[in-house]
Amino acid sequence: MVPSSEKDIHDVWGYKYEWTDLHMTEEQQMPLRYSYDTLGEDVLARVKDLQMKKAAENGEAVGKGAPRKMDLYESLKSIALTKEDPVVTKFWEDVHTVPEWVDWDQIKRGQDVFYRYGEAAMTGLAFSSLLGGMAAARIVETLARTGGFAPRVARNRMLETTQFVLQVTNSLESVQPGGDGHVSAIRVRLLHAMVRNKILAMAKERDDYYSVEEFGTPINDLDSIGTISTFSAQLIWIALPAQGIYMRENEIEDYVALWRLVAYYMGTPTDVLETPASTKAIMESILDADLKPSNSSKVLAANIIQALADKAPTYPSADYLRAQARWLNGSRLSDALEIPTSSYLSVTLVMVQCIVICASSYIYRSIPILDRWKVEYMRKRLFYVLMEGKHGMKGKKTKFELQYIPGFNTVTEQGEVARGLSIGKAGSRDTRNLIILGVLIVILGCTLYFWYKMALMALHWIR
Repeated sequence: MVPSSEKDIHDVWGYKYEWTDLHMTEEQQMPLRYSYDTLGEDVLARVKDLQMKKAAENGEAVGKGAPRKMDLYESLKSIALTKEDPVVTKFWEDVHTVPEWVDWDQIKRGQDVFYRYGEAAMTGLAFSSLLGGMAAARIVETLARTGGFAPRVARNRMLETTQFVLQVTNSLESVQPGGDGHVSAIRVRLLHAMVRNKILAMAKERDDYYSVEEFGTPINDLDSIGTISTFSAQLIWIALPAQGIYMRENEIEDYVALWRLVAYYMGTPTDVLETPASTKAIMESILDADLKPSNSSKVLAANIIQALADKAPTYPSADYLRAQARWLNGSRLSDALEIPTSSYLSVTLVMVQCIVICASSYIYRSIPILDRWKVEYMRKRLFYVLMEGKHGMKGKKTKFELQYIPGFNTVTEQGEVARGLSIGKAGSRDTRNLIILGVLIVILGCTLYFWYKMALMALHWIR
């Protein structure tokens, strides 16, 4: 065992880890900032050309780009199945060929892991992966130019991301070739190619719009790996532990395998995601190199809180959301993102919430019948509330089209919550929070009593 004094310990905004041979320095990561999904680029160009050709043959007037009413994925599918273009055909065959390292039983277990820790996972994705991820200034430069996290559209943008996560975890069939999750992964891959093309074209037109030399190619290989890491590694080793939850080793292996498959569909390099150790190392390497909050980082982080504050179905206050953000990201990073401190009430509410969810998660996973029930319940409940319910997407699933279009005048502005203004009636929220806190304390008490009785029964049987 290596003495602790001889270990190379890195500290990234309070997150500490040991540097190993699996980690990559910023210099070693540099080539990945300029490489990207070239096959996806080629396919996008060919599909759009064929779309315009067919539109012209049908007597339709077309301008720049593909006709809007044509579904890009459906056009891709049609061209691939009729084998009109060899590049499109190759792409289609690639994304429908299952890698030899895929074990479908493991993928199914990986999907179950997400719902086993459903409440904590959703909280982690929102406040650690997404909001905390805004501290990566280089990546934020691309997000800010699309306007997708402007105050008026940020909530819908987050729901779309949630749709993607729920689709790839919903069922084994969903993530297999032809399933909803598989199709959405391909749609997102084409969307990334469109955004990349648009930003690069505008950068050529105006030098000061985007610096490829400084920020790298938009949505490059490193960015794509980082995105997969926020859904997998960051949840496993940062977001869930912040809530008191630690996955078992076999769960980690299964969950990493699931997102490695999703990465493959999306044209993301998968070699660095081969094992839990390599996945953790690349996440830490990216955090070390990229977690440098900028002014744009502060704006987007604040807009996420505004987008969620006082919104259905739970109507959380901005103060409570800030408490969650600071709990999951730590005070140092939160201060750098200029997330204000919260009231003692909100902090206490978050703390008790974490204790209750943590305790219940361990109880459910330790009893097989309860574990199966919770996994299926959370799978159905999350999909209904967020995708079908009136407070979610109302059944109108996105096709991941180019909605948030980069433009010279597209600037992601800071919302009112970011400037410290309140939303709604603070008094009513505080009263509600007190009621919620009381309920959580009662649940915690019942949970502890349950474990106390179980322990007594176990001692009785042992004797």
